[in-house]
Amino acid sequence: MEFLPLFHNLRGARVLVVGGGEIALRKSRLLADSGAVLRVVAPEIGAEVRELIERSGGEQILRGYTESDLNGCVLIIAATDDEPLNAQVSADARQRGVPVNVVDAPALCSVIFPAIVDRSPLVIAVSSGGDAPVLARLIRAKLETWIPPTYGHLAGLAARFRHQVKGLFPNVQQRRAFWEDVFQGPIADRQLAGQGAEAERLLRAKIDGEAPPTTGEVYLVGAGPGDPDLLTFRALRLMQQADVVLYDRLVAPAILDLCRRDADRVYVGKQRADHALPQDQINQQLVNLAKQGKRVVRLKGGDPFIFGRGGEEIEELAAHGIPFQVVPGITAASGCAAYAGIPLTHRDHAQSVRFVTGHLKNGSTDLPWKDLVSPSQTLVLYMGLIGLPVICEQLIRHGRSADTPAALIQQGTTVNQRVFTGTLANLPQLVAEHEVHAPTLVIVGEVVKLREKLAWFEGAQASV
Repeated sequence: MEFLPLFHNLRGARVLVVGGGEIALRKSRLLADSGAVLRVVAPEIGAEVRELIERSGGEQILRGYTESDLNGCVLIIAATDDEPLNAQVSADARQRGVPVNVVDAPALCSVIFPAIVDRSPLVIAVSSGGDAPVLARLIRAKLETWIPPTYGHLAGLAARFRHQVKGLFPNVQQRRAFWEDVFQGPIADRQLAGQGAEAERLLRAKIDGEAPPTTGEVYLVGAGPGDPDLLTFRALRLMQQADVVLYDRLVAPAILDLCRRDADRVYVGKQRADHALPQDQINQQLVNLAKQGKRVVRLKGGDPFIFGRGGEEIEELAAHGIPFQVVPGITAASGCAAYAGIPLTHRDHAQSVRFVTGHLKNGSTDLPWKDLVSPSQTLVLYMGLIGLPVICEQLIRHGRSADTPAALIQQGTTVNQRVFTGTLANLPQLVAEHEVHAPTLVIVGEVVKLREKLAWFEGAQASV
């Protein structure tokens, strides 16, 4: 190990930065964020660097570097494009035994700056020892996606109760077991869900020996329209910790594969007139599993609250006092339209958008047709494949032009995406001439004409 990673408390300490340009700016930002007092020496100092100096309560010295500038400083940064000057700064600092960093010159450094993931008070540093800084930054970017900002709040919660827990458990093994239980249980779940007050209440109760019996929880997670890259960070985190996953047919296999490997998976999908499990039984199963103390993910295609029956499920959970979280997902309308190159609104073509289900609870397509025919409105129909001929016929009958552009998107956002474009008059026949299967989405409106200009997703080229 060439460099030993250490975390240096610079709050209120003076740090010398030699250089006042772009290179110095990057380092000065980090130093100011850590609470250091900046002393910047350079013949010219940029405006943003000057702002950081003022913010830190430091000083700017508008001249060339001299060895005396090191006086009173605990860390030295050489941030110029003058290699001989950087080497001199390094030599002077080493002579005094003061840590020195020379930007992009590892051989001249006694300390280096890592790539940082800041979830204060939780801070993660990644370093390649100066040999591959781009690789370190890429790894940091991956960590940024895996560790949401709420982990900092969780660390802050632990910090507030650290001394109290230490007094309660003088044995380090006992403290470790206590905190492991906190960080892997409902207290952490509440904090990560943004319910800080409830997390603190549960932690206080646990410390006081008044913790309620272990109970399960249900997560209604929007899986998006199909592309795993469209999952939210929060969705992925909850999928990774679930004991049981209830999923429907709209959840792509690639998304299901991201769930915890050893979680039980229960298929509860529904198709027209073919329900693997009726909705009331799904509701009851969620309640039963949670009462067994399990963490249950109800994984839904798109968004749980847009034709996903999420409202019905949380009504049942609330009636039984079952804790739940709702994780919004990118709904099919947004995802499929974007991947097909069809903007749902556009100043020149549509000033509003309306989401409608093409398959009502009673199995009909008896929609409020008069409300759906405005020429300045984009109409998005979920579950409209079976009723497509009736839908197009009724829209025309109630005043929408037969020449209105219309599109049907099959398996949107996935590699199997197909897009069929036509008009209200000919789209049903066009779709009938091809083997088309759900899930599909129908978009009606002038915005469909923009597809030829705006389609970007590779799968969108498999179109008719």
